[in-house]
Amino acid sequence: MFRDELVGLNGGADFYSDSVKGLKREAERSLQEFVAFCEERGLPVKKDYSGRFKCRVDPQLHEEAVLVARAAGISLNKLVEMGFEHELKESV
Repeated sequence: MFRDELVGLNGGADFYSDSVKGLKREAERSLQEFVAFCEERGLPVKKDYSGRFKCRVDPQLHEEAVLVARAAGISLNKLVEMGFEHELKESV
């Protein structure tokens, strides 16, 4: 069996199939059902991301990141954002 899930939604939508072709079909069906469920209840379909998150790191790593950001003339937030962008490009 294959299992997959739709991410970025305002709730869970996972599905199963015994083939890749069936998994694609189940994804479409699950998304249609999820959208209908949200519409019936007046809920947003997509999860609302605020753009904020908390992250705990080793204090030494934090210090090093602050120093690198200062040396580059950017904020620590910008350094983290750039790291995300780099890693996301690499993963696609």
